[in-house]
Amino acid sequence: MRTVISDTKDLIILGRGGQGGVTAARIIVSAAVKDGKWGQAIPEFGAERRGAVVKSYARISSTPIMMHSGVKRADILLVLSPDLINLVNLSSLLKGSDSVLIINSPTPVKLGYRAYWVDATEISEKLGLVMAGWHIVSTPMLGALVKVTGIVTLNSLISSLGELIGRGDYVKLNIEAVKMGYSMVKGE
Repeated sequence: MRTVISDTKDLIILGRGGQGGVTAARIIVSAAVKDGKWGQAIPEFGAERRGAVVKSYARISSTPIMMHSGVKRADILLVLSPDLINLVNLSSLLKGSDSVLIINSPTPVKLGYRAYWVDATEISEKLGLVMAGWHIVSTPMLGALVKVTGIVTLNSLISSLGELIGRGDYVKLNIEAVKMGYSMVKGE
């Protein structure tokens, strides 16, 4: 009997509507495909309005992914809005103590997991990445994700931005946001 050991990584992106979480899942999967991996991006919509809590999911693997459902517990959890730390039971979203937590926060966050933080809101503010009054924090958070996990290459991530978020100066600003998130993430 042959045993197949999967290297699939399950990601949950937890944020608020308008922060770019759904697009972030698509970008990370596009980057994975560019790196020769398999991936799925799965959005979950609730109230479908700006400011509502939104989850999106991604699966990345070096082999075809047979499961086609939302992620219940993640290997990697990105928290785009720091206030969600107190509103959502993060432990219920993580697989275990080896899970990685990356939070948009200006200060360290200790929650009993491998925790990393980057002030994605400040990066967004500095670059003027604000849409309809909401800071676009997903791209600096994706930079932090790449630095912390190496789940995709930085070049593939940057290459995927132009395909999924627009053109011109907006893409250039988001590329800069990714690079800043990559260089400014802190943690264990």
